[in-house]
Amino acid sequence: MTGRTEWPGDSPDSSRAEKELSPQDPAERARAICLRLLTGTPRTRKQLADALRKREIPDEVAEEILSRFEDVGLIDDAAFAGAWVESRHHGRGLARRALARELRTKGVEPTLIQEAVSRLDSEQEEATARELVDRKLRATRGLERDRRLRRLAGMLARKGYPEGMALRVVRQALEAEGEDTDGLDESY
Repeated sequence: MTGRTEWPGDSPDSSRAEKELSPQDPAERARAICLRLLTGTPRTRKQLADALRKREIPDEVAEEILSRFEDVGLIDDAAFAGAWVESRHHGRGLARRALARELRTKGVEPTLIQEAVSRLDSEQEEATARELVDRKLRATRGLERDRRLRRLAGMLARKGYPEGMALRVVRQALEAEGEDTDGLDESY
């Protein structure tokens, strides 16, 4: 036994400072938890609220601390959503639909999600789809045309691209390689 008191809600990933705070001061514990979580990476209000709930911080205390953090700009879901869209679109090539899904799971409000994903226009999204297909095209050489189409379109679909755009981009890439694309529209 270490002689240290374990508080309800403690976990192996709790910081020592968090554990040393008195259990009678949930506001200080909540501040410490939020600051520690925000140190590594930006988080949404919902992510922080979930972390506080998991550590058994009373809801009214959590609400007060989260509101204060919002007031001073430490929590900004709109900025988080904008940065997320920019980063994940350019880094992973995700389309608006996939980005919106990810932001929903992080608890961002629908209006903020719409605002963030609307910054990507369809031309930019299609250009990214072309880049993704171009990178993957070489790996599909030697496969039959329909199989190549399924692989490339499937990759785009998993990244959230609309079916029509995915098929158009793949078809154009195959045509540029000299692949016969007659009859593709009828079979897909």
